[in-house]
Amino acid sequence: MVNLKKYNGVLKLFVIFLTLFLVASCAKQRFYVSKIEGKRITITDKETQNQQIENYVKPYRERINKDLDSILAYCPVTLDKSDGKWQSTIGNLMADVTLQRGNMIFKAREKKDIDLCILNNGGIRAVLPKGNVTTRTAFDIMPFENGLVVMALKGEQIFELVNYFIAAEKPHPLSGITFTIGKDKTAKNIVVRGKAVEKETIYYVATNDYLSNGGDNMSFFKKGIQKYDLDYKQRNVLIDYFKEVDTIPVIKDIRISIE
Repeated sequence: MVNLKKYNGVLKLFVIFLTLFLVASCAKQRFYVSKIEGKRITITDKETQNQQIENYVKPYRERINKDLDSILAYCPVTLDKSDGKWQSTIGNLMADVTLQRGNMIFKAREKKDIDLCILNNGGIRAVLPKGNVTTRTAFDIMPFENGLVVMALKGEQIFELVNYFIAAEKPHPLSGITFTIGKDKTAKNIVVRGKAVEKETIYYVATNDYLSNGGDNMSFFKKGIQKYDLDYKQRNVLIDYFKEVDTIPVIKDIRISIE
């Protein structure tokens, strides 16, 4: 006659042993991904739409589109970041607007004036097309969440800024500063607010938070004496400006001259 109690006990021990063995074996094994497959699923496919969700989202989408497409101003010609080697029409506009509107906040808070502005050519992601200008236009031009900041730099860093500009050979938006590029690719006659730049003088430079941290290799900003966050999105600078003007100006004054 089989002793069931003893048999069950042996069976349990065997199960425990087998489990521990399998766990130990698996722990020693290494698994590798041998193949990854992907499939593109278009979110506008009708077969993937949930009508209940679509009905819920529809009024919000319509309201957002209405706000984005509301006409704010008019642009007489297309402003493009590639319409000049050292300056561009859209770059001049953006730098001027950033300096002007940023200065309204900076002067009210700090009782000081912004001296100049530099932005990055690569941050301009679309043209400002001829015709009606809308809020959507600003989102197309500035799709990022960059905020406006002011950096306090010594004149020595302004010299570095200008040298960086010449070496980069890109029409980075500039405002409040003029200079001449010599035949030897060095800067001459660097003037800020009507005066020659002095090495030990403090200058307040408007830019965005990305560049202020050394983005686009603008390492001179890392030597800044102080940083002021204006809590003002660069995109909103454009939107607020568009709301205030009827027709966008085409700014072609000479800021960088060639010897």
